[in-house]
Amino acid sequence: MSKKILDSIQFPEDLRKLSKEKLPQLAKELREFIINIVATKEGHLGASLGVVELTIALHYVFNTPDDILVWDVGHQAYGHKILTGRKDIFHTNRQLNGIAGFPKRSESNYDTFGVGHSSTAISATLGMAIASQIKGETQKQHIAVVGDASIASGMAFEALNHAGIANTNILVILNDNAIGIDPSVGALKDYLTKVTLYGAPDTDNIFEALNFKYSGPIDGHNLEELTSELKRLKNVPGPKLMHVITKKGKGLRQAEENQVTYHAPGKFNALTGDLVPKDNNGLPPKFQDVFGETIVELAKENQNIVGITPAMPTGSSLKYFMETFPERAFDVGIAEQHAVTLSAGLATQGLTVFCNIYSTFLQRAYDQVIHDVCLQNLPVIFCLDRAGIVGEDGATHHGIFDIAFLRCIPNLIVFAPRNEIELRNMLYTAQLGLEHPIAIRYPRGRGSITDWEKPFSEIEIGKGICLKEGTELAVLTVGTISEEVMKAVDAISEKEKFAMYDMRFVKPLDTKLLDSIFKKHQTIITVEDGVTKGGFGSGVLEYASEKNYPGKIKLLGIPDYFPQHGTVDELKDEAGISIRKIKQFILKCLQ
Repeated sequence: MSKKILDSIQFPEDLRKLSKEKLPQLAKELREFIINIVATKEGHLGASLGVVELTIALHYVFNTPDDILVWDVGHQAYGHKILTGRKDIFHTNRQLNGIAGFPKRSESNYDTFGVGHSSTAISATLGMAIASQIKGETQKQHIAVVGDASIASGMAFEALNHAGIANTNILVILNDNAIGIDPSVGALKDYLTKVTLYGAPDTDNIFEALNFKYSGPIDGHNLEELTSELKRLKNVPGPKLMHVITKKGKGLRQAEENQVTYHAPGKFNALTGDLVPKDNNGLPPKFQDVFGETIVELAKENQNIVGITPAMPTGSSLKYFMETFPERAFDVGIAEQHAVTLSAGLATQGLTVFCNIYSTFLQRAYDQVIHDVCLQNLPVIFCLDRAGIVGEDGATHHGIFDIAFLRCIPNLIVFAPRNEIELRNMLYTAQLGLEHPIAIRYPRGRGSITDWEKPFSEIEIGKGICLKEGTELAVLTVGTISEEVMKAVDAISEKEKFAMYDMRFVKPLDTKLLDSIFKKHQTIITVEDGVTKGGFGSGVLEYASEKNYPGKIKLLGIPDYFPQHGTVDELKDEAGISIRKIKQFILKCLQ
């Protein structure tokens, strides 16, 4: 059996020893390598398959890592990782203590910037190019690879606007495949489609208007064309943009034909491309589907309901609403700031706005939440998917900061449902007409109740509940972490000593219930799946201090660190909020 070319490649310096004639075969082998690993280990597939030739060309032409290459988001960086010293450990991708699913500075000097949230690459690359300019490193190249969905973001345009006058040696490569996770949207997408079909206009080229020298569109799967044009651009001074047309999922028929599903398909057959079927019969629903199906049900009765998402209709399950009420649903692209202020504008006109954003991405619109929504006390309903630990996507995606950064904002209600029924009922309650904005946070994945489609019931704002009476110690929770706490308490022999309360609302806290709890119990434990610093437990401590309540208050949650990647169960145990660790913590507090 003949040796594969990929077997001889450990680093880009090995790649550069190859003749150009061997690069297409290397691309075939690299594509097969990615497919075979991701088929069993899971991860992001389509984006990396689409840039195999581009990845090879970049490392072949440029002297990485001395020349700086920044990948936007990083979904597409698997080939980059394999060619930069991580081929032999690529099977550990996204696993606990394995390599990260996104470029990460501490992992390799070829990973020049840590990514995971989109549209950062041009800003970071420009900063590096300016630094090189200041240090007199005039020969160093600086390349940012940005997708067509990412470049439509406001931050990317801010960077383009600056780069156009900075006169640095920066090359922006626009990887245009007409899709992010879901299909790209917006006027810029339409413009790029016209350029792809009819060629770049002689006048009014949007990038040349920003002082970029435009090149393209170029076939992103033609290695001869790619390497030739990249070599030419190396010697062109000033800001440049190379428009590359690729196909997401290239080389795997199913991934090409069903690009949304094969963005991150789970396990599949590497030979046929067919998904490994999952038996979901009898399983509880995903929280995102409870949200998606419930607002469709509500919108059939409430004509004022509208839905907003920044580029996540499938991931958030807002797609059900978009399919049923297309005129009342808006995917605004990767533009979280715009999504929030658009929601505020809609709310001023009396519409009931469900703004669905992953918890980690709401961080990108913090000023808009404060200034445009809460300061004006507009009753926008924020539905924060992927709250808490999210698993293999790692540090860039965990939704562990939302409680801490939201509960300090005046006018904002913060609610965390214990289960699917509570999520359903709070969605119902919110659309009845709240006087304040509300953030409803819920986790990634499935809940615990199969029979969840009960008749709607209104939830009293700021009202917690007692789940279990106890004689000595009280455990206070918010959200789905209560399930782990209940199992931990049930595993303790003297469980009659432990009371359990679901406070439900981080803000406003149920102070009447807290008064009762503090009078009954000398020891209070708070448990949350967010950071403890500034979180739910901090709010309980603040109230106890204000009222001069005696006794011990112990906080359990995510410690002061960034959890990395692994399964949700592994990361919860590492953070100290698994069933086993909660049990140990409770017993220690009882001593």
